[in-house]
Amino acid sequence: QVQLVESGGGLVQAGGSLRLSCLASGRTFRLYVMGWFRQAPGKEHEFVSAIRWNNGDTRYADSAKGRFTISRDNAKNTVYLQMNSLKPEDTAVYYCAADRAGIGMSSDPEVYDYWGQGTQVTVSS
Repeated sequence: QVQLVESGGGLVQAGGSLRLSCLASGRTFRLYVMGWFRQAPGKEHEFVSAIRWNNGDTRYADSAKGRFTISRDNAKNTVYLQMNSLKPEDTAVYYCAADRAGIGMSSDPEVYDYWGQGTQVTVSS
């Protein structure tokens, strides 16, 4: 089993920054691909970014490229999402997810096996 706990969400003005954290616990998660998704009201889960825990390879959605940075700290078992130049359309609940197969860095939420409880990000205009 893997447990994921997100933190770092909040209210920020457009153009501001937030850093989300995802603390992972459980066995073998270092083999996993870790992803960040978001869900706005009335919409489906949207892929934001992913990172392969063992080598740090990353992938970003077009909406995140150039503004968001995903990283991980092996010593702290934590994955981060640094979000800069935030826009009102970034408002959503952000979820951390883990894909235990770790074969690819999929943008399909169905591929991911474990999910955190989510953290709200609200960007005001």
